[in-house]
Amino acid sequence: MFYKNARIFTSDFQFHTGAFEVRDGVFGQVLPAAVPADAIDLKGATVIPGLVDVHSHGNSGADFSDGDYEGLKKMAAFYAKCGVTSFAPASMTLPYDVLAKAFATARQLADEAPAGHARLMGIQMEGPYFSYKKRGAQNPDYLKEPDFEGFQALYDGCGGLVRIVDVAPELPGAAEFVAKASKLCTVSIAHTDSDYDHAKAAIDAGVTHLTHLYNAMPGIHHRNPGVIPAAVENPKVRAEIICDGQHIHPASVRLAFSMFGGSRMILVSDSGRCAGLPDGSKFELGGQDAWLRDGVARLADGTIACSAANLWQCLTNVISWNIPEEDAVRAATYNPACAIGAQEKIGSIETGKLADFIVCSSDYTHKRVFLGGTEI
Repeated sequence: MFYKNARIFTSDFQFHTGAFEVRDGVFGQVLPAAVPADAIDLKGATVIPGLVDVHSHGNSGADFSDGDYEGLKKMAAFYAKCGVTSFAPASMTLPYDVLAKAFATARQLADEAPAGHARLMGIQMEGPYFSYKKRGAQNPDYLKEPDFEGFQALYDGCGGLVRIVDVAPELPGAAEFVAKASKLCTVSIAHTDSDYDHAKAAIDAGVTHLTHLYNAMPGIHHRNPGVIPAAVENPKVRAEIICDGQHIHPASVRLAFSMFGGSRMILVSDSGRCAGLPDGSKFELGGQDAWLRDGVARLADGTIACSAANLWQCLTNVISWNIPEEDAVRAATYNPACAIGAQEKIGSIETGKLADFIVCSSDYTHKRVFLGGTEI
């Protein structure tokens, strides 16, 4: 099947007007020289790859860490309707047996890949190797020092589905953990009070990711630069950022794109089970009570927690905040696919890749979602 007269975001990270083909669930020709007469006319609509969220805890009353398969399926169905065609759910700081159960449900969903549901392409293991001071909404009862043997057991138990593991680099043994874990998956700095030297040592050991930039880490100081400048200096490090309009001011989002560039930024929702629930809802997050009030999720002590947004909302926010459209779309598609090692399958409109795409208006107010070439 061919689609013509479309404004397509292609693999060169630019928009081109033309046609593309979908064949047996994957992209065929993109911008072909000849187009069949019966090609479907998209009448100038914008076409972008399906979004890839590599940091989302839940939605619709379900949370990945519950370890409930039906809840995880509910999450995947919600994501797909929002234009998130692939995701890597994030766990919380919890005991290993709880994490193992959740990771097993992820393995089941990844293997079964039910139609009409977002593809589960990995796991982000957010915790428990974090700083107490910068724990944020992570449960302090379950914090641990870096433990490669424990991590590897969880990694092996889900068949290597963990694609990102987080660590605070100032903790004892962090650099050694990074050196070993980076051979298995992406390692990210998160929930840290690290200084510049510890952050640089972790990056030199193999860190290539920052989890929710700015949040749960020291700010930039001219005499104590900390984590962020250490990451900016190394071109191998990407930074994910929550753009729900609550966690970070738009000016700081623009600063992040200026520092890291469009090729290194990743948009994430960091959504919790409150996403899709009515304002005023009480919910549970990592064994702690939380509330959604005025669109902001907080713990009882007022600590800002997960978000109530989805990645499509984050993308449209960023575009409205004057981030170049091409950079914003790349940060929600190809860059996160790279972070979880899935860029050969998803993340761009390219021959041979899975035909997950969104047909939308030029102002991103209306959209149609296609998964494997089939409209949801």
